[in-house]
Amino acid sequence: MYIGMGWRWPWSRNPVVLFLATSSALVSGCAKQEAARPPHTAVPVIVTNVARKSVPIQVSAIGNVEAYSTVSIKAQVPGELLGVHFKEGDSVRKGQLLLTIDPRPYQAALAQAQAALARDEALAANNRAQAQRYAKLLEAGIVAHQEAESFTSAADASDAVVKADEAAIQTAQINFEFCQIYSPIDGRTGYLMLKPGNLVKVADVPIVVINQVSPIFVNFTVPQQVLPDIRKFMAQGTLLVTATLPNDSGPDEHGTLTFVDNAVDPTTGTIHLRATFANSQNRLWPGLYVNILLTLSKEANATVVPTHAIVPGQKGPFVYVVKTDSTVEARPVVSSRTVEGESVIEKGLEVGETIVTEGQVSLARGTKVEIKRGLNDAGRGRPTGGAVNSN
Repeated sequence: MYIGMGWRWPWSRNPVVLFLATSSALVSGCAKQEAARPPHTAVPVIVTNVARKSVPIQVSAIGNVEAYSTVSIKAQVPGELLGVHFKEGDSVRKGQLLLTIDPRPYQAALAQAQAALARDEALAANNRAQAQRYAKLLEAGIVAHQEAESFTSAADASDAVVKADEAAIQTAQINFEFCQIYSPIDGRTGYLMLKPGNLVKVADVPIVVINQVSPIFVNFTVPQQVLPDIRKFMAQGTLLVTATLPNDSGPDEHGTLTFVDNAVDPTTGTIHLRATFANSQNRLWPGLYVNILLTLSKEANATVVPTHAIVPGQKGPFVYVVKTDSTVEARPVVSSRTVEGESVIEKGLEVGETIVTEGQVSLARGTKVEIKRGLNDAGRGRPTGGAVNSN
């Protein structure tokens, strides 16, 4: 058959026929795609039950570590620094010899004072004997009253000189003892400011600074709104304070609250507190910043859930609650505080309800879930989701 320029297929002139043919093809393609889709499956999740437990009431803050006692070692007598009996950074004990200043000038001064005392004691003894002899002669009427009084005055003056010599010996003895400097506290030494061979002056720059670090203080501030509770619970007993060291995988340090300032800082609305730590391992160091938790009391029978089970939403935080038909419900919750990875729920949940802790990103209201078996949120090896039927 010849097909010329003017030839057309007969059915192409009918648009109804063309539309029906096209529609039939589309319906056939959609049916094939629908048949290829996999059946709807449940979303795998990990769950846990809303628990009731005793939860501490705590106040968090940033603390700064302060030495329990700081002593600047300075010379009390001038002289040459002869010896240093410790190394920089050493731990020293109270009464330990630290420094030696040249004692020879003070030893000589002590010997001179002792010699002067011996001389003046001998002179005083002679003058006292003369005074007693002339007192007897006066009673016998042999000497004049004025002559006897002169010997008595000389004897009294000699006794005074002896007392002055004794005081001079004490001073010389003290100065001699100052040539050896002992540690007044248990602590750790810092940088040595003067080396042996240097001349030291009285009350000049510190030769070394000693910090007592065991026990040790941690200072921190809390809002003034917490003060009534602190005073209330302090009246009931000692308040525990926990310090967490930054970048330290070791255990927390535990101490007690020992000081509450007598005034609130009007510029910040905070009050200064101080805790004392035993610091037996010397992990807390003066000047270090630590995270502080002040435990005021414990709330019994608090409703708690793992913090990571709570999902932030546009209308506020919520959790996915698993219902008996294995579908989930988005339940708004009100949390008052977080303690060690658990949030205290004030409103929205009941004890025993099952909530999703992992897999929330794939959920929506009414989504069917499948409970995965695994470790619970505390990591104690108990299977989760046992109370929920999975289909």
